Amino acid sequence: MKIYKVHKVENKEVILSGKGNHSIWEKANSLTDFSSPWQEELIKKIEFKAVHNSEKIFFQFKVDDDCVYIHPSKDKNDSINNSDRVELFFRSDASLNPYYCLEIDPLSRIMDFKAKPNKDFDFNWNWPLEEIEVKSTIETNYFIVEIAITFQSLKDLNLLKDGKIETGIYRAKYNEQEDNSFKPTWIPWIDPKTETPNFHTPSSFGALILEN
Repeated sequence: MKIYKVHKVENKEVILSGKGNHSIWEKANSLTDFSSPWQEELIKKIEFKAVHNSEKIFFQFKVDDDCVYIHPSKDKNDSINNSDRVELFFRSDASLNPYYCLEIDPLSRIMDFKAKPNKDFDFNWNWPLEEIEVKSTIETNYFIVEIAITFQSLKDLNLLKDGKIETGIYRAKYNEQEDNSFKPTWIPWIDPKTETPNFHTPSSFGALILEN
């Protein structure tokens, strides 16, 4: 299993800006090991970072993209589901029974749901609002998404075990086709070795290791 080491910062209070300019990110490992195993096209750079303090874990995605696509549907989940976005999945163990999904677009909108094997999704479930924060920024050539999640919520969901969080880290990029439709390129941190794109499988997860 691939791992990513999450450095600890001493900051007791961290205010996210969505701009990637907080000093905490200078202490984070940079993860750029993303690819699309199912397509040959060049993938623009995706940089993921994470740090933690005593109460929360903080995530940042910086995604190179000069043509961000947001689907115009008035239904929030339908729009997010068909838009450029980043994703974090968390599991208790490899059974995926259950696991929890956060799909976040460049407008800071969250599609969160509880899942079970075979893509059994419960969209009535939501991450407690007081336990998660998201900020984002869209610039000319990139967008940034920053996320803060309390350790208490991870513990309540049995997702934090002995300083380890089993996590899937993903990106979906929607590209315009000749017929003016938009189709996604699926980009995981870990190649799940599936014949067709699939993030909802045990082999797509790695581990975040919290350092003291």
